[in-house]
Amino acid sequence: MSTEEVTIALDGVGKTFGGEEGVRALQNISCQIFDREFVAVLGPSGCGKSTMLRIIGGLIPHEEGTATVLGKPVRGPSDDIGIVFQRANLLPWRTVEGNLRLGVEESNVPTEELREQVQTMVEMLGLTDFEKSHPHELSGGMRRRVAIGQALMRNPRVMLMDEPFGALDALTRDRLNVELLRIWQAERKTVVLVTHSISEAVFLSDRVLVMSERPGRIIEEVRIDLPRPRDPKTLPEVPEFGQYRVQLGELMGVV
Repeated sequence: MSTEEVTIALDGVGKTFGGEEGVRALQNISCQIFDREFVAVLGPSGCGKSTMLRIIGGLIPHEEGTATVLGKPVRGPSDDIGIVFQRANLLPWRTVEGNLRLGVEESNVPTEELREQVQTMVEMLGLTDFEKSHPHELSGGMRRRVAIGQALMRNPRVMLMDEPFGALDALTRDRLNVELLRIWQAERKTVVLVTHSISEAVFLSDRVLVMSERPGRIIEEVRIDLPRPRDPKTLPEVPEFGQYRVQLGELMGVV
């Protein structure tokens, strides 16, 4: 991997909320994430996973170390970075089409070209025939797909995903994991996914970063050497899948 292009680099990043006497969220976070790589971040609740994601996305500052994305220091939000949050922040008065347009309406894209981009995105998200539907008319899984589509519409180089499926039932979550892999394989963005699910991390990722209790540190990097494409029906029967689950569970103290 050392010969590949480094897309995200954190070197000694630290973050404290509330000044020197406040809450120490992150301590000496160092890692590299490569072009088109899918990396999951695992760790206990409150360990700083989301904080690390927000630093990469330029949403909050860090006091220590350096953070770069695409070779540039992170100093604020960037069009090169798309972010999908835990909640699907869709505008209730807008249709699927209208919500997908949100991120690019001010980019001076010609009307016909924008219409084609939206239609292409609707098809890729598997939402054909729901273009005119409003968020309250969609299932939870559909709303999550629209949220992912919003981030993809700007064609960012990097996608940051903060437990996007955490509030969904297990069956819908499994289905959306398959959809996410399909979209990633089509778009091949660099993806960083924060999750609490070990199985989700193993199924989706090229690598998993495991974080400690607060203050969050990266205690291990585990490469997931499973062939792609990955079939959710057969992959759990592969011995290595179970071995990775056990290894990550032990690192997180749940096995």
